[in-house]
Amino acid sequence: MLRLEHAWTPNIDRLARDGVMLTQHLAAASVCTPSRAAFLTGRYPLRSGMVSSNGYRVLQWTGVSGGLPTNETTFAKILKDRGYATGLIGKWHLGLNCESSNDHCHHPLNHGFDHFYGMPFSMMGDCIRWELSEKRAGMERKLNVCFQIMALAALTLTAGKLTHLTSGSWTPVIWSTMAAMLLFTTSYFLGALIVHADCFLMRNHTITEQPMHFPRTTSLILKEVSSFIQRNKQTPFLLFVSFLHVHTPLITTEKFRGKSVHGLYGDNTEEMDWMVRKILDTLDTEGLTNSTLVYFTSDHGGSLESRLRNNQYGGSNGIYKGGKGMGGWEGGIRVPGIFRWPGVLPVGRVIHEPTSLMDVFPTVVQLGGGEVPQDRVIDGRDMLPLLLGTAQHSDHEFLLHYCENFLHAARWHQRDGGRLWKVHYTTPVFHPHGAGACYGRGVCPCFGDQVAHHDPPLLFDLSRDPSEAHALTPDTEPAFYRVMDTISRAVEEHRRTLRPVPMQLDALGNIWKPWLQPCCGPFPLCWCDRENGQA
Repeated sequence: MLRLEHAWTPNIDRLARDGVMLTQHLAAASVCTPSRAAFLTGRYPLRSGMVSSNGYRVLQWTGVSGGLPTNETTFAKILKDRGYATGLIGKWHLGLNCESSNDHCHHPLNHGFDHFYGMPFSMMGDCIRWELSEKRAGMERKLNVCFQIMALAALTLTAGKLTHLTSGSWTPVIWSTMAAMLLFTTSYFLGALIVHADCFLMRNHTITEQPMHFPRTTSLILKEVSSFIQRNKQTPFLLFVSFLHVHTPLITTEKFRGKSVHGLYGDNTEEMDWMVRKILDTLDTEGLTNSTLVYFTSDHGGSLESRLRNNQYGGSNGIYKGGKGMGGWEGGIRVPGIFRWPGVLPVGRVIHEPTSLMDVFPTVVQLGGGEVPQDRVIDGRDMLPLLLGTAQHSDHEFLLHYCENFLHAARWHQRDGGRLWKVHYTTPVFHPHGAGACYGRGVCPCFGDQVAHHDPPLLFDLSRDPSEAHALTPDTEPAFYRVMDTISRAVEEHRRTLRPVPMQLDALGNIWKPWLQPCCGPFPLCWCDRENGQA
């Protein structure tokens, strides 16, 4: 979750000034798991099955069987085959295991990376038992209700036996009492169980820290980045640094806490900006700056619902409507896009053409001397001509915006008229009425009675109304029906290219399975600190 306009980010700003900035850079999904899958494969996440149909927007646990399918090809795999050293440092959140706790079928090392250090899951408020909870608070409420029911049943049965109102054995009393005790114990220890189950670090296939010791995580990440660059400076390399920052619970080291006038989110953003500087400094020190293409982006927009009392912890999306989890509104999918390559890319170039995170796949593959796969649909387009200035327009005429497996919106870049049209078929119903988000929920839904279906669809001209504040009608826009017909035909053509695949984030692939849980000791005693030589 990242927006930069309210924080002091001199190093990211310098990166933009020294390179090319994309003002209409778009994520393929408004939440992390499907967005990251699309980024790595160059394909809409619906094609790989990295979506759901039942409300599970992202992978819910580390110990689930869902994840990026092994038959998907990432740009890391293609570059590795071309002789590149490939590394991923930071967040993964695309699955880990399929059938056992160490088969690593979805692991980064099984998707083209030959080095991994970081979180196989994702940073979340539950990692520090924060008030803003992703799953702990809801699960505790359900467990407590079940405990009360079982406890009441046990008391009622016991009273019946003692007063001789019921006959039979004491077995139902014993079982209901044991069930109540189990539910109470689980609820009591749930927070600790989640921390150990999901908030840990791995180096390649080995767990190094379970649970994480957050005060030193930033320094460990930077140390690993520096080490990877130094090890591989004599060979071509691809390094994907996936920051754990600007995501709740906004873990920030003491050096940066309280420094920003914009609160904890500002502190966290400024620390990430400092990390960017340290990485760029490493490239300078090793003499790699002029031979390295640097790319900076985010996987989705800011989380407006990450709010507690008067504090906003999910960032701001500026003039753009909506935020994280909203399939169509710009605030959830329009993200930063910066490329820097000294001596190759023009300095200070700003591009206002629609581009996608999916475009990184064909761009990087072709720069690395690889070939874009011909056995599958690749939705990304090579950006290099646009970045160099040899092409004036993006190759994307149409882009589709999904929420889970539901199409919520689509855009048409009408090149001949310079217009950028966008239609919304479905939008979330904001709560409370008149708000700009779904407050009281973790994220806006994609379907059900809390979304509105529009017939005719809502139409906006983003070239004149980037905030999507004024929906056009046949009375206010003469081209209304032509635009609707053009986009409708493009959507139908897109749908003809879709093939049925297993949904990786649906219930069966997205429920916790104890036999898939990674553990650095005998389960459930998952504790180790190999960073300090302790296990």
